[in-house]
Amino acid sequence: MEPPESPQPQLTHTVEDGVATVVISNPAKRNAMTAGMWRALPELLDGLAGDPVVRTLVLTGEGKTFCAGADISSLREPGEDPQALAVRAEEALAAFPKPTLAVVRGYCVGGGCQLAAACDLRFAADDAQFGVTPAKLGIVYPAASTRRLASLVGPAAAKYLLFSGELIDADRALRTGLVDEVLPEGELGRRAAGFTRVLASRSQLTQCAAKEFIAGRTDRDAYWAEQARGSGDTAEGVAAFLERRAPLFGWTPGPTGG
Repeated sequence: MEPPESPQPQLTHTVEDGVATVVISNPAKRNAMTAGMWRALPELLDGLAGDPVVRTLVLTGEGKTFCAGADISSLREPGEDPQALAVRAEEALAAFPKPTLAVVRGYCVGGGCQLAAACDLRFAADDAQFGVTPAKLGIVYPAASTRRLASLVGPAAAKYLLFSGELIDADRALRTGLVDEVLPEGELGRRAAGFTRVLASRSQLTQCAAKEFIAGRTDRDAYWAEQARGSGDTAEGVAAFLERRAPLFGWTPGPTGG
């Protein structure tokens, strides 16, 4: 009897109760990202960004590993520069107009850490391990990825990670700001589900404007002021507060966040 074939590397997704969940699936290689997976992510994100049902997005890995990085064998394949593919996917994730949460179990290394850092928030299991490993391969880490990492964890921690390529545990990742919450494995899924329900219930107007402001964009202040005046979200939020009921916010973003 022949052994069953390994599942093909792929990105899968579901949408439920306003939450899109994207799963990195390549279990034979600890969910390493192939060139095809890097290429597929921006298009997948673009479709989810334009779906008015989607209010927040979760990125996670199949099973007990988030993502062990890029599939090293793909670095030797002819065709488009694999680093350019990874950066394009990372930038598409960072630009996703709605809140994003990485839910991390096990290894979150290399390209996997790159993707997690591009999310707005990161929750991790207490057994998670994080690493940024280009120094082990003689690779210059992309400029945008380096700046994003330094902005997230600070210059000293970014240098530690990049210079050494060493893995750090979830507790140290929490102390450096690389993750926002660390939970026992048995509680992580429940906490992430509860938190994404909270995100999905909040004003997308508030979230999308804040996301742009925090990213440093300065050319749309007037646009967001106009959106606030015409959205009805503020009136609904105040009315719901006074009436002691859950608000029903109506403003929704387009694919670019506005």
